[in-house]
Amino acid sequence: MSSKSSGKKLEGFFTGKGFYIVLFLCAAVIGVSAWMMAAGNETMNDTSKNNSVGMTNKRVETIILSPESGTDSQSAMAESGPDVGVAAVDEETPVLDSESESLTQVWHEGDVMEVAAPMYIWPIQGQLERLHSMDALAYDVTMRDWRTHEGVDIAAALGSTVTASHSGRVESIENDDLYGTVVVLNHGDGSSSRYANLADTVLVNVGDWLECGAAIGTVGTSALCEIGQGAHLHFALFVDGQSVDPLEYLPA
Repeated sequence: MSSKSSGKKLEGFFTGKGFYIVLFLCAAVIGVSAWMMAAGNETMNDTSKNNSVGMTNKRVETIILSPESGTDSQSAMAESGPDVGVAAVDEETPVLDSESESLTQVWHEGDVMEVAAPMYIWPIQGQLERLHSMDALAYDVTMRDWRTHEGVDIAAALGSTVTASHSGRVESIENDDLYGTVVVLNHGDGSSSRYANLADTVLVNVGDWLECGAAIGTVGTSALCEIGQGAHLHFALFVDGQSVDPLEYLPA
C-alpha cells in the first residue's frame, strides 16, 4: 500500500507544479553551460590573436653573403636583421700583428699590400758631408770634377767606431784602390751595405754574422778618392745590386 501511495504522490508532483520546477532547473543548467562554453571560446580566441600578433612581429631573414658583396652586404645585414653580435670591420682600423708587434692595415681582396722597407740604424753619428747622387752629377772636392756618388759621407772623428746598420753576414773585406778599406754586409734579403774609408784593421772576418749595431771597424783615411774631405765614413746601400739612397732607409 505504501509503495502505491508513493508512486501516486510522485506522479502528482510531476503533473503539477513540480514539472515546472524541473523544467526551470534544466533550462538553468543549459544556460550556465552555454555561458561557460562562450567564455572559453572567447578566451581561446584572444590567446590565438595574441599568438598571431607575436608571430607576425617576429620575422626571420636569411642573408647570403657573397665574396663580391663585401662591406655593402654587412651593412644590409646590420640594417634589416636583429642584432646578433656581429662586429663591424672598419677598413681604416689598423690591426695589431701579435708576432711582429707591428701595425698593418686590414687587407681585403683586391687591395695592394704595402710592405715597409726594413729598418736600418745609423752606422755612426755625425753630420752629413755629402749626399747620395746617382741621377745628377755632384762636384767632388778631392777629384776636382763632377761625378755621381753612390753613398752618403758621414763626418766623424778619426778612430770612431763604425757599426752594422742592419744584421747580416760579412760578405767581403777588401782594400779598394779608390775607397780604401771596405767591408760589405749581405743582409740576406737582396740588400747589402758597404762601409768604406775604414782604418786598415777591421774587427770582423769574412763569414761572420753580425747583429744590427755590432762593431765592424773604425773611421780611417784610406779612401784616396775622398781624402780631401777629411775623416768620415762612406756608407752605401744596394738593393738587388742597384745603388739606393741610404736616407730612405735610415731613421730621420
